[in-house]
Amino acid sequence: MRRRRGSSLQEALLEAAWAELTERGYAGFTLEALAKRAGTSTPVLYRRWTDKREIIEAAIAHASATRPVEVPDTGSLRGDLIAIMQATNRARVDLLAAATVHLGSYFDNTGTGPEQLRELALNGRPSAAEIIGRRAADRGEIDPAVLTPRTINLPFDLFRHEVLMTLKPVSDEAIEDIVDTIVMPLLTRPR
Repeated sequence: MRRRRGSSLQEALLEAAWAELTERGYAGFTLEALAKRAGTSTPVLYRRWTDKREIIEAAIAHASATRPVEVPDTGSLRGDLIAIMQATNRARVDLLAAATVHLGSYFDNTGTGPEQLRELALNGRPSAAEIIGRRAADRGEIDPAVLTPRTINLPFDLFRHEVLMTLKPVSDEAIEDIVDTIVMPLLTRPR
């Protein structure tokens, strides 16, 4: 077996950590099982991370980074919202489901919630909601004054709710219903 080093080893460790997390959950996640899955030893893990929490957070950030969702620019707010939710269905529904199913004890142990993990995954970048909202305002489709954090995040909050309730991708019909009956009337209403 070829000895892995550097980024090759790091990637293998993070992929193994994600696999352990999605199979065993946070409560069943152990450094010993991770080391065995990755074909290494626990001292190798401790040279990179101080504890289980850091490994889990790194694995989530890595899983998010390896499933990029490009923010579409279809030329319309409606088109952008539908396209981003459909792309998220294809690339990231497993991340949302994992946060629900496997991280309950992580949140209990760390005193954090999904919002902190979302911030970790964003890594300081603007969210898709912010980008889409800004573009729509620049095109004159919506009044920039309606772009409060709550209104611009609403379509994504409703999308996440659907995923968390079903643990499945959101149907195209449900996505269009969210956009057409709730979000567009809210964001495009006269001020």
